Amino acid sequence: MSQDRWLELGRVGAPFGLAGWMHVSSFTEPPEALLEYREWALRPEGGERKGYRLIEGHLQGDRLVARLEGVAGREGAALLTGAWVEVERAALPPTGDREYYRADLIGLEVENLEGVALGRVAYFIDAPAGAVMVVEDRSSAAAEMPAATRREHWVLAAPAHLRRVDLTAGRILVDWPAELE
Repeated sequence: MSQDRWLELGRVGAPFGLAGWMHVSSFTEPPEALLEYREWALRPEGGERKGYRLIEGHLQGDRLVARLEGVAGREGAALLTGAWVEVERAALPPTGDREYYRADLIGLEVENLEGVALGRVAYFIDAPAGAVMVVEDRSSAAAEMPAATRREHWVLAAPAHLRRVDLTAGRILVDWPAELE
């Protein structure tokens, strides 16, 4: 289980208008649940995390738009484009039965019902059919391959396919074939 103090719950997009508003892609379900957190930390790629207070925000089409304290004008919002929106883990509600934060699944070993080790969870992708776990083969044979040819399994992260998640053991059992035709 991840012991990170911060979890990524969104990403800042392009500025929206002239008054410091910005588009935000939310990783929460529903997307507007991100607006319930009034304290955000923004972390640019490879940069330092900086705290901001959410002044206001709302759903605009399929994305959020938000305005943060201390961000003035379109230029100020543009400087934050691409930054990760992070929230302290302690501010998040506890998960329910068979619910997990994605960050807690990253790095877990994945095995299917036939006992085939598929690899480790590397990251998630949001697809039209739902969240997809990208499982990278990290076996010794795969380690010798060029990165571009390493095998990945894209597993739908739905209860029908996630049979057992054991955070303590660092393992996920999935109902997913090793080979798709």
